[in-house]
Amino acid sequence: MIRARTIAEVESDIIALRAAAERAGTALACLFSTAEEYEADIVRARREQGAYARPRPTAAARHPLRWLALTALLAVAFVLVLI
Repeated sequence: MIRARTIAEVESDIIALRAAAERAGTALACLFSTAEEYEADIVRARREQGAYARPRPTAAARHPLRWLALTALLAVAFVLVLI
């Protein structure tokens, strides 16, 4: 069913529509004066989120000689079991 609207409701809607149209014209202004400022802000925001953080090295990368010695020890043990 269609509800009948009063003149006051229609007028208030028109006023609200005009105000929204005026605000929309100012909303198109850019916050950054140059592309460099925009890109710097994007990089800053991504750094805050951890996007450019270096990955932590794995255990093998932190102690390569330990893993080499363990592999050699296992290889020698395997050879001794076969003999």
